[in-house]
Amino acid sequence: MPVLVMKFGGTSVATLDRIKRAAKRVGLEVAKGYDVIVIVSAMSGETNKLVGYVNETSPLYDAREYDAVVSSGENVTAGLMALTLQEMDIPARSWQGWQVPVKTTSAHSSARIEEIPTDNITAKFGEGMRVAVVAGFQGISPEGRITTLGRGGSDTTAVAFAAAFDAERCDIYTDVDGVYTTDPRISQKARKLDKISFEEMLELASLGAKVLQTRSVELAMRYKVKLRVLSSFEEPSDEAGTLVCAEEEVMENRPVSGIAYSRDEAKMTLVSVADKPGIAAAIFGPLSDAGVNVDMIIQNVAEQGLTDMTFSCPTDQVMRAQKALDDAKTRGDIAFQELIADTDVCKVSAVGIGMRSQSGVAAKMFKTLSDEGINIKVIATSEIKISVLIDRKYMELAVQALHDAFELEKA
Repeated sequence: MPVLVMKFGGTSVATLDRIKRAAKRVGLEVAKGYDVIVIVSAMSGETNKLVGYVNETSPLYDAREYDAVVSSGENVTAGLMALTLQEMDIPARSWQGWQVPVKTTSAHSSARIEEIPTDNITAKFGEGMRVAVVAGFQGISPEGRITTLGRGGSDTTAVAFAAAFDAERCDIYTDVDGVYTTDPRISQKARKLDKISFEEMLELASLGAKVLQTRSVELAMRYKVKLRVLSSFEEPSDEAGTLVCAEEEVMENRPVSGIAYSRDEAKMTLVSVADKPGIAAAIFGPLSDAGVNVDMIIQNVAEQGLTDMTFSCPTDQVMRAQKALDDAKTRGDIAFQELIADTDVCKVSAVGIGMRSQSGVAAKMFKTLSDEGINIKVIATSEIKISVLIDRKYMELAVQALHDAFELEKA
């Protein structure tokens, strides 16, 4: 029988009533003739509670025990979902990551999936099981320890299973009914997209859209897994949600498909560094070693052999970046006059595969922000995105103005 993967996020399984509602959706797909692999998250708020227990018990915790604790929330949901399906007379059983097994790296709390052997689950399907309920977010390391994939990792689990089992589709059920042109909480004109390309979704996810975990979109694009994002709170429909698919399946290549934003950005500037070969490596090497996620980078024109280097990073990594650069300065690897950190900025981005073939997007974006009196601090571009760093107080205004300028409310 064809395989379908269905993933239910924390809000979709937050209570026993919601688990029953999700189970009914699974039953509808079983009735259509699918063997179904259900990936579940922990019940809403459960992972945060477990993380709190770990931090309270051991601030400098053993990452292996952290994974053992925080992965338990998914085990509870998987068992409850399997029991609910059994009560509906649907042959189902729960699977923990190690039972499949989901083989991962040893990077506890941020492991990556290396292999998902299909033999165990396929054999049970052959014996009459119709639904395999798999605890998302978790796997097993080469050393035999439980691992977790990082927050939002159940999305990645779902896509990885869809790729491993050559599933017809991977449905991601969440508390929103699809992917929107921007955050509906900021712009009432935001419109749900029927389809979006992998590349656009990847950019939107990495630029602040919270609908899908970035790694899950990367996997889906690599293995050509059709993803559908839809709400578990709306009536089932074959036309519901947003389909994330290959670019050639998206009929209309608008210059801009969506406006994304990231509130928690910081702008850091190294003043008066030497303008010489290797200076960028000397700056960004220590930042990389310290685990700082650098995004936008600007180097000013040099004067008298000195230049300023500006970059952006998440606000929660500012102290780590400052320490890494101060340590490099103390060692004599780099010299700079001052390190200035501005944590009152945000990133706003326009994304669209149509940018490849249509000109004028940057000009329209910059003029729109100028007309609103918004100063651009940093600009970064790729083939299908333009991102700007601006003062955080202008974030909502910028998102609304750009959404209007590119007429994203129109189908």
